[in-house]
Amino acid sequence: MKLEYNMVFGKFVKRINRFIAHVQINSKIEVVHVMNTGRLKELLTLDADVMLSYEPSAKRKTAYDLRMVKKDGAWISIDSQLPNKIVEEGLRLNTIKELAGYNDIKRECTYRKSRFDFKISKQDKHCFIEVKGVTLEKNGWGYFPDAPTTRGQKHIEEMIEAVKEGYRGVILFLIQHPHIKGFSPNKEMDPHFSSTLIKAQSEGVELLAYGCKVAIDEISISNKVAIKL
Repeated sequence: MKLEYNMVFGKFVKRINRFIAHVQINSKIEVVHVMNTGRLKELLTLDADVMLSYEPSAKRKTAYDLRMVKKDGAWISIDSQLPNKIVEEGLRLNTIKELAGYNDIKRECTYRKSRFDFKISKQDKHCFIEVKGVTLEKNGWGYFPDAPTTRGQKHIEEMIEAVKEGYRGVILFLIQHPHIKGFSPNKEMDPHFSSTLIKAQSEGVELLAYGCKVAIDEISISNKVAIKL
């Protein structure tokens, strides 16, 4: 997926709240929108190199969106809106082998009280997919979530029910950090999410993790990543 932004580069200064941060751009401190409500404490550190898109508008409170952070020489995407777009491209190009061959791909599909990211179908076979973007890395291993998520737990519980009713159910962890070599649920941060994920696998929900090739102007799905529960 090509990233066609009006790109601007700066140095991270500080985070004000979940949505707003200060970044130094051309010797001036600018107020920017953070494209991820997670904690990101290991990424958004003082003087970290960041990439932003410049999108001025009278309808916006800020002219900048913070989209990538550089850590250990690698760019990491923190844009929480990108994973679904990347996965959709992967589904259409059949680059996710476990999900290849489905000819009908629909986004944002309602099931009971949840809205799953995708419903894919071929003939009379239907599969729900929920996508989770992963940026948290510790010693080469990826973790999700980096903040407690009752919404994420609810999605898993509803996916279990969908599988019981005969649907195929997949939770796909998309890793946007090139240094991550494996994935686990973040038991320390959210033990309820982790235990529900383990239960889901035992109930027939499929768990997948895929890495991405991340460049400053392009992101694409690459290799399958090991999962350890």
